[in-house]
Amino acid sequence: MSDSTAPSATQPRARLALWLPLAIFAGLFALFVHGLMRPGDHNVVSAFVGNPLPPFDLPPATADRPGLAMRAFQTGKPKLLNVFASWCVPCAAEAPQLATLAQAGVEIDGVAIHDRPDDLAQFLTRNGNPYAAIGRDDQRAVQLAIGSSGVPETYVIDGHGVIRYQHIGDIRESDVPMLLDKLKAAGAGQ
Repeated sequence: MSDSTAPSATQPRARLALWLPLAIFAGLFALFVHGLMRPGDHNVVSAFVGNPLPPFDLPPATADRPGLAMRAFQTGKPKLLNVFASWCVPCAAEAPQLATLAQAGVEIDGVAIHDRPDDLAQFLTRNGNPYAAIGRDDQRAVQLAIGSSGVPETYVIDGHGVIRYQHIGDIRESDVPMLLDKLKAAGAGQ
């Protein structure tokens, strides 16, 4: 005669099969809530910051400005390198901030990405031309070599040609003081 009230060996497995999905769901939910509650870090740390610019020598992108070569960033003076294009809407949006920086005495060189000279000339006429030199990068070789994934992007380059800061996206009015501070810090480290 067998005792029908004695637990069978399959009952603990049935309970485990019942509670295990619930435990996994609760664990994933806790991770999700933790991710929402933790403040996000929106700073992108570039692997290229701290490294020298790669060698490059770009032809002029416009008739009224010289082309751009890596040696232009080895003059002992920090400057900005702005990667932009005439077909880029955020590039037009950052134009007033670039003009403000140029008026403050910041030397800005540009790399025009996959652009036609006529389109670029019209863009600069409409939005101003804060650039001392503009190199034409039709194959995006320099853009990719410095770690730029899109336009616009702006780099603080120290006087030895080393990338000190990468700003992804358009420069906003609130970014101007920070960029001036980054340039000052890049000059102090000379």
